Amino acid sequence: MIDSKIKIGVLGIQGAFAKHISMLKNIGIQAEEVKYHEQIDQFDGLIIPGGESTTMSKFFDEMKIRSKLIAFEKPIFGTCAGAILLSGGVADPRVNSLNLVPIDADRNAYGRQTDSFIADINLEFDPKPFRAIFIRAPKLSNPAPEVKILGTFKDDIVLVCYRNILLSTFHPELTDDSRIHRYFLEHLVAESYA
Repeated sequence: MIDSKIKIGVLGIQGAFAKHISMLKNIGIQAEEVKYHEQIDQFDGLIIPGGESTTMSKFFDEMKIRSKLIAFEKPIFGTCAGAILLSGGVADPRVNSLNLVPIDADRNAYGRQTDSFIADINLEFDPKPFRAIFIRAPKLSNPAPEVKILGTFKDDIVLVCYRNILLSTFHPELTDDSRIHRYFLEHLVAESYA
């Protein structure tokens, strides 16, 4: 059971942050859009949604939230561009990542917007496949041994956990399936909240 007093902040920079908030509220969790760096410390966990990673990287500096995100010791969940920004190695020099997860991220690895797709992925924590939406999705590679691979699509790594950080290359917030958000809440947030 997830404590309803848990409060999650969702960065409102770009992407479907409102969908993340809606998903969390449907689960019974308090969720709010984060617009200012002063807000960050009041949450039990954060979500960095998708968007355009080069633009979001610049916004981190313009909004003065980069150092706050790096110093944030509570759980973080990054989807798509959020996963890129939390990764340690990003080949694109325009992306100044937070370097919090020892894994490489390759932007737009499946192609352009028109190459976006929906596919079933395998989850390590649930025998039922997850119908995942990939939009200009990155690929994750070269994980450090401590990085736990939680989801795969064919041979690609699409969902990982490192310490209290969850990375997803797809968009679970655009589905009606709350299992990925619940994993974040039950296995990362609840443990740090207790």
